[in-house]
Amino acid sequence: MSKKPNIFIVYTGGTIGMIKDYKTNALKAFDFSRILEKIPELEQLNCVIKSVSFDIPIDSSNMNTQYYKDIVEIIEANYDDFDGFVILTGSDTMSYTSSAISFMIENLHKPIIFTGSQLPIGDLRTDAKENLITSIEIASARKDNKPIISEVCLYFEYKLYRANRTTKINAEQFEAFASMNYPPLAESGVHLNFSEHYIYKPSAEKKKLIIRKKLVTDILILKLFPGITEKVVKSILNTKDLKGVILETYGSGNAPDEIWFLNLLKDAIAKNIRIINVTQCSGGNVIQGHYETSVALKQIGVVSGKDITTESAIAKLMYLLNENLTLDTFTFYYEKSLRGEISDK
Repeated sequence: MSKKPNIFIVYTGGTIGMIKDYKTNALKAFDFSRILEKIPELEQLNCVIKSVSFDIPIDSSNMNTQYYKDIVEIIEANYDDFDGFVILTGSDTMSYTSSAISFMIENLHKPIIFTGSQLPIGDLRTDAKENLITSIEIASARKDNKPIISEVCLYFEYKLYRANRTTKINAEQFEAFASMNYPPLAESGVHLNFSEHYIYKPSAEKKKLIIRKKLVTDILILKLFPGITEKVVKSILNTKDLKGVILETYGSGNAPDEIWFLNLLKDAIAKNIRIINVTQCSGGNVIQGHYETSVALKQIGVVSGKDITTESAIAKLMYLLNENLTLDTFTFYYEKSLRGEISDK
């Protein structure tokens, strides 16, 4: 008989880890060391659960790359002893965090499932228990004595997504996340159904786990809008120590073709600032050169983000900038799928 999977829960902060003190109505951090006592339903799962919490829970808005590093170091230190990981974070920045973790960990052969909730775990109508229980079940799921999931995922409100394909779309509904350009990897109903065709399959050869902890944060998002001025764009692109820009364009990657605009981008690229073309649309694909207004972007060296999300585009840019690549090599790797974050087409 195969042994029960060992699942490690990492609580970094966020709504899911809060419970209400009914005497004061104040929210306080949940003690995850007593998780089985507080959520006895977990005893029914076929796994052994252990947990660790950040000393000081981090609110979504305060999440940053130092905490990304803390998360991957916890995974690295416990990787050989556990069969799967469930990471609990604030939902507001969960797509950013989970996307970054997907790039920071290479040769992953185990599930890392991010989840959270819209309401605290102690609320009467909370979504926290279902999200947590099913995330643990997914992290424990095996077929032919191998994990079904071997990638970084995000589970929320009955759906499992590839993490670096997700965006938070709603601040009030339990169905808070969407993956516009890639289908769910699993759906939870009466049964937990995996769509194995869409799930990443690691190579049979188990290469050594590689953790990359350095991310370049000297980047920004430049979102275009009708009427944006030369003064504004020039000021943004002249930001001190700027290394990269996510350029949020219209439709399938279109931008103004005015000379001043193109010259500012061209000058920035000449200074080794990497510029990534990402659509403002919630779904769809950047196709540079499809319309005349995007032909010039391709010609001057703007990199196509294809169907990547803004959240994943930021994470990938932070990751690749640390590699100190030439523009041609950078473009090759950015436009190539590294962790399933982009469609190779």
